[in-house]
Amino acid sequence: MKLGLDVSAVPPHVAGAGRYIVEIARRLPGLGLDTTLVTRRDDTRRWTEWSPEARVAPLVPNSRVSRLVYEAWRMGTSATVRGVDVWHAPHYTMPHHSTTPTVVTVHDLTFFTNPEWHERAKVGFFRSAIRYASSHAKVLICVSDLTASLLDQFVPDHAQVVVAPHGVDLERFSPDDRNDDATLAALGFEDTRFILFVGTVEPRKGLDVLLDAFREVGARDASVELFIAGQAGWGMNELTTLIGAHEFSSRIRRLGFVDDAALPALMRQAQVVAYPSRGEGFGLPVLEALACGATVVTSRDTVMEEVAGDAAILAGVGDDQELASALMGALAMDEGERLHQSNRARHRAEYFTWERSLERHQVAYGLARGQE
Repeated sequence: MKLGLDVSAVPPHVAGAGRYIVEIARRLPGLGLDTTLVTRRDDTRRWTEWSPEARVAPLVPNSRVSRLVYEAWRMGTSATVRGVDVWHAPHYTMPHHSTTPTVVTVHDLTFFTNPEWHERAKVGFFRSAIRYASSHAKVLICVSDLTASLLDQFVPDHAQVVVAPHGVDLERFSPDDRNDDATLAALGFEDTRFILFVGTVEPRKGLDVLLDAFREVGARDASVELFIAGQAGWGMNELTTLIGAHEFSSRIRRLGFVDDAALPALMRQAQVVAYPSRGEGFGLPVLEALACGATVVTSRDTVMEEVAGDAAILAGVGDDQELASALMGALAMDEGERLHQSNRARHRAEYFTWERSLERHQVAYGLARGQE
């Protein structure tokens, strides 16, 4: 099968949906698929390195607005898209006026459920994109059962859905901590007890709740710090103000984007990985932390609970008191309890592999071609 994959939306710092696109792009040629990756015009080098067996077609303009216009109105009629058997658009949007069977990945429905979590201009755009894909794609891939159920609720007249949960690199994200001391020492984090948050820093991630919870945690445990790792999203001014006014601001470190080499070490060495997001399509940092054997605290009645099962400690969405209690309980674990939690976390994570995810993608591609 000749498959085309649009990788043009992946930013320089890879996280979230970008991580998903990178991981499938790396693996698709190994499945025997004749794969073409369509990139931005200035973004060929890293894709050639990441997926050396794939063709790279630098068709897409570099600026975001030009990229979206090109995808909507020109990409579908390009020789590259017309020359593949299936086109995979992995980030909500898809070409218009294309005759090539198209698969579109829908990550979450928060543009419908909670538009206040997003910049206003993006809400209308992605609602329209999801509706268009739902009626014009051959198959939709949803990254979780929750996303699929919400699609049924908000866009009930949609194409066939295949649920394909994300995977995790079980070698990179593992409990093996042999080199962690050197990695953390290089970052200046020697002998530090810390709670770790990882994710794009934006309002829906629940960092305001985590900061409120850290008031109580910090008052009861004078040795623990809070590390916030992740690239800046939108709504940063409020977070900066909250941190500046926090009574334990000297114990709160904003790490910014953390590279691939350091992230697993931070997750392994954290006393707790806290991910109090109000809502996600999947919540990949939770899975990565579980794979590292970390003690994870995340949000109840969300997709993170779907992913973590009984391998994480749960707190109510937006409940800083329950979050503080969960964090303090995790900090108070003895060595035996921590080892038991670590083993349970790793066991849960081992269910989610990129190989299993790609099997579901292959089902979607076959259905797009009319194969049962």
